Amino acid sequence: MQWETVIGLEVHVQLATRSKIFSGASTAFGAEPNTQACAVDLGLPGVLPVLNEQAVAMAVQFGLAVHAEIPEVSVFDRKNYFYPDLPKGYQTSQMYHPIVGAGEVEITLDDDTTKRIRIHHAHLEEDAGKSLHEDFHGMTGIDLNRAGTPLLEIVSEPDMRNAKEAAAYLKAIHSIVTYLGISDGNMAEGSMRCDVNVSVRPKGQEAFGTRAEIKNVNSFRFVERAIAFEVERQIELIEDGGSVVQETRLYDPERDETRSMRTKEEANDYRYFPCPDLLPVVLDEAYLEHLRSQLPELPADKRARFQDALGLSAYDASVLSASREMAEFFEEVHRVCGDAKQAANWVQGELSGALNRENLSIQNSPVSAQQLGEVVRRVLDGTINGKAAKQVFQALWNGQGGSADAIIDAKGLKQVTDTGAIEGMIDQVIAESPAQVAQYRDSEPEKRGKMIGYFVGQVMKASRGTANPQQVNDLLKTKLDALL
Repeated sequence: MQWETVIGLEVHVQLATRSKIFSGASTAFGAEPNTQACAVDLGLPGVLPVLNEQAVAMAVQFGLAVHAEIPEVSVFDRKNYFYPDLPKGYQTSQMYHPIVGAGEVEITLDDDTTKRIRIHHAHLEEDAGKSLHEDFHGMTGIDLNRAGTPLLEIVSEPDMRNAKEAAAYLKAIHSIVTYLGISDGNMAEGSMRCDVNVSVRPKGQEAFGTRAEIKNVNSFRFVERAIAFEVERQIELIEDGGSVVQETRLYDPERDETRSMRTKEEANDYRYFPCPDLLPVVLDEAYLEHLRSQLPELPADKRARFQDALGLSAYDASVLSASREMAEFFEEVHRVCGDAKQAANWVQGELSGALNRENLSIQNSPVSAQQLGEVVRRVLDGTINGKAAKQVFQALWNGQGGSADAIIDAKGLKQVTDTGAIEGMIDQVIAESPAQVAQYRDSEPEKRGKMIGYFVGQVMKASRGTANPQQVNDLLKTKLDALL
């Protein structure tokens, strides 16, 4: 039987506020356990929450960025359940009237085609604390520093049909929230994580199958791997005569498998009701227009501009606009050197390769955008050739010299374009290579093009890599052909 996968994501984005959503406690990462949980976060008797206005603004900015409906009124609800890391016995969330309504995100697939993924809604809520199971000798420790941290939960429609699409959607959300500056998107620190809803159905069937929810997946790669395992598990289960049960599952990256945690609760299990301590949030058009005016150029717009105005390919534009930091670095390189294609090649090639080898982010690049732009400019104006440019880049990476020009001068890397000097080196190489000259002379015409590489190499060696390769090629061919 042919099967179709149906996927929906619930993405939890930690908003980049300095204080929590309903209290003044800090949201800074890495503090000692239970040092950033105040009386409001713990729900102690007599305390009242106060909504963080910045969290509202950030949620609305996201809604505007994904062309979503922004309701005039949104309401906070209490989601009731009992768990050790939720000391209040309820989570303040938004069930019935979320702050962001229906929207959409465009994703780019591997074949450069695009697909629109609908967003059902996005709502504000507070995070719970964290249960710690290691180092407690069979007991569980509770760290409540995260309790009350502002989250924006972004709920997609079940529009994705494979793991690649799900990962592309998650990357698109990550790109949008980091461009907006409403989250750092650091998945390793829990600033962004997602619950993955997966089901399968026979191809052609309209009704959805029973879904399983994989909780708290915290990397793009793990999302793909978790979906791949879960799809295979569900298909095998059904084909063996069993049935999928609606449940919450956990992905174990070490075993590369999902396993059951608990049966899936329904909304009525949480006994939602409007929070009596928080007033409805009312947004007028002037407020929305103010936030709309502050939106930066977003990934999709930047990608289109890179293609239309700078002439980059769809692939280059997509890679360079994926993160705000990468896009800004590329644009500065382009500003300095003046050639978009060469700037793109160097940022995606030499720079990205070095960053990957050292496991560095582009923000921590030892070579600045100004410096890289200078290297590319010197290649374009003929001061150095490509081989020398790589030497200059490596020297800058290693902290040798403050500018490309200083390194070029110090290392004597300026390209030799003096025809007379190059001819002198060519004459010497020809004179010292009688066997190769005879072989060139006796070869078939179509094979001589490959054989000329030996002579080019010798001339470049004689010039210590500074001769202009194109001039060397042209002059060599003329001189060797004259000997035929």
